[in-house]
Amino acid sequence: MAELRASKRLVAVAKRAAKSCLMLALAIIPTGARTAQIDTEHLFGFTIGTDVGNVGEREIEGTVNGRFAKRTGSYNATSGTLSAEFVPIANLRTEITGAVVAYDIAGVSGLTDQRYIAFGGLSADIRYRLIDRATAPFGLAVGAEPHWGRADDVTGEPVSQYGVDFVAAADWEVLSDRVVAAFNLLYQSETMRSKMTGTWFQESTAGIAVGLMAQVRSGVLVGGEARYLRKYEGLGLDTFAGQGFFMGPTVYVKLSERAWVVAAWSAQVAGQATTSTGMLDLVNFERRQARILFGVNF
Repeated sequence: MAELRASKRLVAVAKRAAKSCLMLALAIIPTGARTAQIDTEHLFGFTIGTDVGNVGEREIEGTVNGRFAKRTGSYNATSGTLSAEFVPIANLRTEITGAVVAYDIAGVSGLTDQRYIAFGGLSADIRYRLIDRATAPFGLAVGAEPHWGRADDVTGEPVSQYGVDFVAAADWEVLSDRVVAAFNLLYQSETMRSKMTGTWFQESTAGIAVGLMAQVRSGVLVGGEARYLRKYEGLGLDTFAGQGFFMGPTVYVKLSERAWVVAAWSAQVAGQATTSTGMLDLVNFERRQARILFGVNF
């Protein structure tokens, strides 16, 4: 019952946040502003759009991710990725990514102190667009991202990590070429083997993400994103471990016809862990997250 009440509180917070974001977006759009056609492929920081690019398109992308603050001590986990994207056929986007991770953890309850920078792993992203927003009222896409990693995402301890992230994404234009919204269903599964003890363990995450962006001038969009995430032990959402609700602002800037950059900030505003008290889940998640994405088309 306690878990159900907590979930209802988070849903209520999410509804209020979505309403506030929509009102803000409508308020800041200049009525006579010149606008460009909106492409949602790289529009958001934490949410995924359904656009996948044109056939033959090649792109180099990079990200810088930061996750900060636990309940005690000092916690800073950052990662940088470099990706090569290619669109081989219509509606299919493929991507190969390499990652570098860095951890600076000291005095965090339940975690071993860590301070290092290392190669983090590899991943492949495959996304297929089922419905094109240009010819339908909304866009729809599905994606899968298998990955291999060398560090536990939360603790930073050395592991052999194998997993797949799945997403179903929808987006639609609230106002043509001015306001666009996106919705994601998320499921992430991971199997890990500790390099220190040899122990195998499994976990999974399910959630939803929503984003709303408004074009304030041609090639410049501002808005916000919100995510509700639930962490479980086991690959099949077996044992509930905690939940967190994140929200924050996002800015997209088209630098040129071939280059773009996105900056997003997200803070946990509500949550609960099964192994600790408090209004936030700082066991399975962080207090704050940040992301910068950039890319160049060829």
